[in-house]
Amino acid sequence: MVLFLLLVLAAVVLGIIGVAAHGLGYLLIIGIVLLAADVAIASVRWSRRAGRRAGR
Repeated sequence: MVLFLLLVLAAVVLGIIGVAAHGLGYLLIIGIVLLAADVAIASVRWSRRAGRRAGR
């Protein structure tokens, strides 16, 4: 859970810097990709946990 929150925080910070600083739009793209990857990893982890409980 800590890793998930740190990655979300890093994505938000990179996005803000990418928007605020002129010419650093690539940081915004990196932040969006990082956030999408983090959400995908979290959804896989949470779906795996839910699958174990349903088997009981």
